[in-house]
Amino acid sequence: MREYHVLDIETKRYGGLEILFPGWDGGNERLLVCSPHDDDAIIGAGYAMRAALDDGAEVHIIIVCSGNCGYSTPDQKATIVETRRKETLECYKAFGIPEENIIFMGYSDFSALNYIGWNIGPGREGHFRRSVTEIRKRRITRMLVPNHYHEHVDHIAAYMMGAYDAPQVGDAHTVDWAEPHAVISTAQYSVWAELDPEDALLHHRDPKLRGDTVLIANGEVEREVQEGLEKFVSQTEIIADLMIQRKMRRLADGRYIEVYLRIDPRPKLDFEPYKRFIENL
Repeated sequence: MREYHVLDIETKRYGGLEILFPGWDGGNERLLVCSPHDDDAIIGAGYAMRAALDDGAEVHIIIVCSGNCGYSTPDQKATIVETRRKETLECYKAFGIPEENIIFMGYSDFSALNYIGWNIGPGREGHFRRSVTEIRKRRITRMLVPNHYHEHVDHIAAYMMGAYDAPQVGDAHTVDWAEPHAVISTAQYSVWAELDPEDALLHHRDPKLRGDTVLIANGEVEREVQEGLEKFVSQTEIIADLMIQRKMRRLADGRYIEVYLRIDPRPKLDFEPYKRFIENL
């Protein structure tokens, strides 16, 4: 039987998904995970996806890159994109996510930064129209975006696409693409690297605790994640170190952890500190 607990590091309070996603409403939620490559979503956010599904929510995944660099032998080169697409569908289908909930953007690996924006050159369109349209049409309520700090150039791009698009989809512009629909909250997950220390420093947390939320799952959930990752047969050598790193998630009591950072993609400028500073001169 799967079990989950979510810890708010700031308050040291345990609860459910409402800690990671404030105001969480189970079966009325639609979670979108921005995945730089096909396997990153399950590697970094597998527990959250599984918990959301178990709570009745829909889970959608937008995969930014095609996986065309993911071949380990020359004979894989011509077929690697199609192979990885099949492996992706097998992995997430077994996890409970239907094919129609997976969006393949298809950008070349190590090149996703070139596709940020709407019009990116004469006769060339970037990610923005499709991303905003898909998020609106699917009525996404929550988003998970990847770590942008010292991981991978495509992870930076996927973070920017997700985090900066999240507030845009609710704005009253380009309404002919699809009806605006606000994303309620966004959080960041790590695929394998440390998160940016900025939030921890600003909130006076130990800088070793760069995430502010931890999702704790039992061994059954971790087993299902590993079974999903095993579907990526073509990536066995490439993700071997990440599979070993998963052992580092294990708590002494046999449960496993996944780390998140809740973010505000559009933070408002706080004038109060400036006003107090001027008034106290």
